[in-house]
Amino acid sequence: MENLGKKLKELRREKNLTIKELSKIFVTSSTTISRWENETRTPSLDILLLYAKYFNVSLDYIAGLEN
Repeated sequence: MENLGKKLKELRREKNLTIKELSKIFVTSSTTISRWENETRTPSLDILLLYAKYFNVSLDYIAGLEN
């Protein structure tokens, strides 16, 4: 999933959310969100599903398999 972090950051910014705001929504730390966006850590499938539901996109979109 190349550019996963870029896609996660793009989704967050489209909703005008800060990392801190998103971390409260997903009940995780700001550091964790930052690591996902900077691709130093990879979120679990459960987290990717939360992203898909929250941002109303498919997992294929998050993975960069569709526009």
